[in-house]
Amino acid sequence: MGFKCGIVGLPNVGKSTLFNALTQTAAAEAANYPFCTIEPNVGEVGVPDERLDKLAVIGKSATILPTRLTFVDIAGLVRGASKGEGLGNQFLGHIREVDAVAYVLRCFEDDDITHVENRIDPVADAETVETELMLADLDSLEKRRTNIEKKAKSGDKDAKAQVALMDKALVLLREGKPARLADVAPDERAVFDALQLLTAKPVLYVCNVDEASAANGNALSAKVFERAKAEGAGVAVISAKIEAELASLPEEERQAFLADLGLEEAGLNRLIREGYKLLGLVTYFTVGPKEARAWTITRGTKAPAAAGVIHTDFEKGFIRAETIAYEDYVRLNGEAGAREAGKMRLEGKEYVVADGDVMHFRFAN
Repeated sequence: MGFKCGIVGLPNVGKSTLFNALTQTAAAEAANYPFCTIEPNVGEVGVPDERLDKLAVIGKSATILPTRLTFVDIAGLVRGASKGEGLGNQFLGHIREVDAVAYVLRCFEDDDITHVENRIDPVADAETVETELMLADLDSLEKRRTNIEKKAKSGDKDAKAQVALMDKALVLLREGKPARLADVAPDERAVFDALQLLTAKPVLYVCNVDEASAANGNALSAKVFERAKAEGAGVAVISAKIEAELASLPEEERQAFLADLGLEEAGLNRLIREGYKLLGLVTYFTVGPKEARAWTITRGTKAPAAAGVIHTDFEKGFIRAETIAYEDYVRLNGEAGAREAGKMRLEGKEYVVADGDVMHFRFAN
């Protein structure tokens, strides 16, 4: 797994341009008018990780398989989308199954590109998008609650738990607050997540800035950073225009292009890093002559569950995990060197996998 990120925003904020660039496709029609994206566009990208490249060289791996990140691009929302304005409501359902929602916010001035509300205010744009998602959640819960309540009254324990969580979310939504602020116990999380509320998902603000502001942001993006800090949300500065130009260049020319702009890396890398941090994700690796591969898991995952990401049989028959820290694998030039230096560990069922671990699982058939 990687993670699935829904991309939302008002029209003409650079959302589809960004999607095209990030997925290096022209699947989403980037046009200067609302609702040009009629169907949700889904694109996958490999998650850049220099560690994987180094491991592949040391392990003499024939193939490199990065973990994947899926972007789901949704048509531009407008005020009233939750009620069907601009066909918005039908698109909201497409982001119910994503892991996080990226709000693309316009943080640049351009007289040639109209703003649907005739002003440049990224924080107000974020509030408009959030309001529409809250209204959609409110409508969804109010429609579903009656049937679930009937089941609860008949003695269905699962339904009782569901109604209690629905009510927690409804109180917040009726106060104009997102469902992610609900006080949900760890053992209630699975049931709460199953409600598939749009505003229960973690938020990543993406500040789309002009080229000159790509490295350090600007006054508009600074306001978004303040909001993100107050909410505990993720935030990344990115220039959709630069990313689009970058996507059109051959691989060997990209680093020079970034250097000319004073950038150390592509905006995609920053966005992914923020997404991983927001969702508490880490990466472990498997390395062999056939392939070097990255696997994404949630921080705190124990070895058997981590093995299960590769195949369910690995988790069911888990015996132990031969584990080498990334730094040791590189410093000692691979598995043989790490083994000789005593840096290969045999970890059992209670081992919590660390970011960068190079692992080989032993399991019983």
